[in-house]
Amino acid sequence: RRAANLAIDRKTINEALTLGFSKLTNSLIPASFEFYWQPPPAVFDQAKARQLLAEAGYAGGFDAGDYYCDSSYSNVGEAVLNNLQEVGIRSQLRPIERAAFLKGWGDKAYNNLIQCGSGAFGNAATRLGAFIVKGGTYVYGSYPDIDALAPQQAAELDHKRRAAILEKMQQLVHEKSVVAPIWQLAFINGAGPRVGESGFGLITDFAYTAPYEDITIKAA
Repeated sequence: RRAANLAIDRKTINEALTLGFSKLTNSLIPASFEFYWQPPPAVFDQAKARQLLAEAGYAGGFDAGDYYCDSSYSNVGEAVLNNLQEVGIRSQLRPIERAAFLKGWGDKAYNNLIQCGSGAFGNAATRLGAFIVKGGTYVYGSYPDIDALAPQQAAELDHKRRAAILEKMQQLVHEKSVVAPIWQLAFINGAGPRVGESGFGLITDFAYTAPYEDITIKAA
């Protein structure tokens, strides 16, 4: 997993697909969420990735099976797969229509590699609960040390102590390379000359126009 993380050229993918506007936070939790912990920046080092693979006994790389993704973001999957294949991690893209992808993901129907994302609101605790902690909707496997901290943070009434527990959970996710964060996606939008208030950005991390009642058109 560390090798896969090192193999991904996030900066180039970001510039090619979202003109560099996506945030490379190196976390599965949005930067605006309460209790967010900022990990160290992601590192792109394919030589180190190959070294790690060789040390693990895969000097010639290995076949990683299918790479599942929401077909809406197959362009991201293609770019990531190219990076992985450059270090010897070979996989085949399996784009699936969104509704079917989400159902299969939640039903634990996929193996090998899954490219996923979420637009759900919440905080670090809710995001970790859904994607990292045992029993979460999209959790395929978990770590006892991270799982043990989940009920502790949920029961903690002191805000600072709860924040410290959630920070520790996020640090463990980073140290174990549980996931390979790609980016916090930026949606590229445009507003015409007759638009007064577009509604983009009025709600933090909401990708679309809202609230609709705040959208205005300029007088003719």
